[in-house]
Amino acid sequence: MQALHGLKVIEMGQLIAGPFAGKTLADFGADVIKVEPEGTGDPLRKWRMLRDGTSVWWEVQSRNKRSVCLNLRTPEGQDAVRALVVEADVLIENFRPGTLEGWGLGWDQLHQLNPKLIMLRISGYGQTGPYRDRPGFGVLGEAMGGLRHLTGEPGRVPVRVGVSIGDTLSALHGVIGVLTALHHRNMNGGEGQSIDVALYESVFNVMESLLPEYDAFGAIRERAGSALPGIAPTNAYLCSDGRYVLVAGNGDSIYRRLMRAIDRADLADDPALAQNDGRVARVDEIDTAIEHWTRQRSREEVLSTLAAAGVPAGHIYSVEDIAKDPQYLARDMIVNSPTSDGRPLKVPGIVPKLSATPGRITHAAPKLGQHTADLTGEGWPTRTH
Repeated sequence: MQALHGLKVIEMGQLIAGPFAGKTLADFGADVIKVEPEGTGDPLRKWRMLRDGTSVWWEVQSRNKRSVCLNLRTPEGQDAVRALVVEADVLIENFRPGTLEGWGLGWDQLHQLNPKLIMLRISGYGQTGPYRDRPGFGVLGEAMGGLRHLTGEPGRVPVRVGVSIGDTLSALHGVIGVLTALHHRNMNGGEGQSIDVALYESVFNVMESLLPEYDAFGAIRERAGSALPGIAPTNAYLCSDGRYVLVAGNGDSIYRRLMRAIDRADLADDPALAQNDGRVARVDEIDTAIEHWTRQRSREEVLSTLAAAGVPAGHIYSVEDIAKDPQYLARDMIVNSPTSDGRPLKVPGIVPKLSATPGRITHAAPKLGQHTADLTGEGWPTRTH
């Protein structure tokens, strides 16, 4: 039996943030009923690369879920949601604030209908505040949260990190909120509660010392490319074959091992470089010494030497590297998943890994409305209010 077996979840979100939260719960056994618009379904079905008309991203994002088609703008669709809510533990939504209230499906109404319901609400700016009514996507949350300002090369345009990290961080914060609220409800006999997650706040929450450095020193952290400002040495270094290695030699003892591995005992034994603050003051000198050494060796030679010295180092993986890497394969992070078209598809495995109740992929992402008849069969109310 999986950890979340018996948990009933209604997913009313679309695209990334809400559905990623639903996927995470479904991977561990929750029964996730995805509510989709009639005719078109979740727009993610048509995002990025399609196989036989359906996005392969969809196959990852909606695995283990059931799909029901409802028109939420109609009284019948709204009543259908209410009928589902009566039996549900969790409802996930990522509409613009006020949308559900306009349909008579806001927190106050649904909480009255099912006092034990937990409602996860993900939006660009949260359910309160002067920006609540603005439309917000992940890229805006990443910008407002401070991440975009730090991403890229010094003096160049700030860039996207490459994936929808703002949405995913919000989804993960949302899952934390759901599990916390479930624990409170189950352990303390309490009622359900509403969980308010904002995209920009989820990004801001992982921005480390960004704010206290500004408050204490007036420091505004800027883009630093591949370096890790204030922590040395950590950078990407060019090798003789034109490829890069990442070296994280910033621990005090690790730094000494690194310097000896590159034949720079003078830097290893320099008392001024024994701790991080001293190394930061001379980071250019240290980086130059490391790259002078790497440029004379292939990437594999560099990695082999540093591994033998116990220095954390690695290379920059492409998806081709990921797909055949033995560590990924050994930990079931590359798995063949069933799909709605019957053909297997390699997808990311399940994280985190629980020893007693691990997650698993039990069935393919659903076809549009595949389970509508199952969930709205005989005895389904046409009007509940």
